[in-house]
Amino acid sequence: MHRVVVTGWGVVSPIGNDAAAYWQAIAAGMSGLGPPTLAPIDQLNQKVVAEVKDFAPQAHFSNRELAIMDRVAQFGMVAARQAITQSGLTFPDGLAERTATIIGTATGGPTTQDENYRKLYKEGARRMPPLAIPRLMVNAVSSQISMHFSLKGPAFTVASACASATHAVGIAFQMVRSGAVACAVTGGAEASIAFGPLKLWEAMRIMAPDACRPFSKDRNGMILGEGAGVMVLEALDAAHARGAEVLGEIVGFGMSADARDITNPDEGGMARAMDSALLDAGLDRRDIQYVNAHGSGTAANDETETRALKRVFGAHAAKLAISSTKSMIGHSLGACGALELIATLMGMRESVAPPTIGYLGPDPACDLDCVPNEARTLRIDSAISNSFAFGGLNAVLAVRRFA
Repeated sequence: MHRVVVTGWGVVSPIGNDAAAYWQAIAAGMSGLGPPTLAPIDQLNQKVVAEVKDFAPQAHFSNRELAIMDRVAQFGMVAARQAITQSGLTFPDGLAERTATIIGTATGGPTTQDENYRKLYKEGARRMPPLAIPRLMVNAVSSQISMHFSLKGPAFTVASACASATHAVGIAFQMVRSGAVACAVTGGAEASIAFGPLKLWEAMRIMAPDACRPFSKDRNGMILGEGAGVMVLEALDAAHARGAEVLGEIVGFGMSADARDITNPDEGGMARAMDSALLDAGLDRRDIQYVNAHGSGTAANDETETRALKRVFGAHAAKLAISSTKSMIGHSLGACGALELIATLMGMRESVAPPTIGYLGPDPACDLDCVPNEARTLRIDSAISNSFAFGGLNAVLAVRRFA
């Protein structure tokens, strides 16, 4: 069994389009929320989203490439390029055949679907673009990355709603740890801010009208986000052999299913996933200093996650620093687990617990320390990152300060 380390990461997010900018904004408690520009705001009740800003596709891709890439694939490719470049890896034939490409996404290419359904149903188009299907298929991001870098090992997409990226990274971790592959390019990507998807999310009545305030009193819902986070995972011995910089170490992965309700969360399922991750990592509950919570900002999720944390950590729960970076970057669905894991590892490297911004005061049902409004200096030796999805699909990753 190999120790598994991160040697590269890449980010496209509402608060920064590379890892350095992302971390600077996280540490500063910067909000990426604002009015949508990708959908007609006059036809929406939802006036606040977390869009990726200052992203110019033509700066990254040729017109020929853009013809077959939805916005979600563009995000994933840019983040993958950053991660692979930072890792310093090249992929000669032997390594290319033992490198996995595993990406999580919840919705595939909804921008392409939205555009083409508008042409079909509203404009009455008789012919549709021949490349629409390759653009919108759910496996497009992992396929584009594997083709661009000639990665010939296992390549597939994980789609488990808001747990997609955490499941993807967890599976990649297990494959590298076991020796099934030598390394993996893994993470998540999402680009669901389009008119149709926003109208559907409005119908669920769980969207906040102004801001995402996880664990706060008067919180009133989630904010839809977008972006991508991609990491390079490899065995520690291989990373050391080529002199790579180690950015962090993944040590455990746990997952569970609530098997109860399609939308209402269950503290038992959350707790089982956290317990499994700690057991897999060989960590005691008291070893954990920080939790990057799922923290979606809805009344039900935050209260249920608080109860689950108390069930798992007991009295130690009161000593945990807990934050939700969704307060800054919104809920990017299938990408959120990767973006949150990267924030967790960055906080560990910098000895900083990211803040939960927009916090208005304590809710008696969410009475743990959520690092309100400002980042906190804190040595983090071990941490977990939680993802709890619609359908009762739970995934948790455990990480440890590299030494």
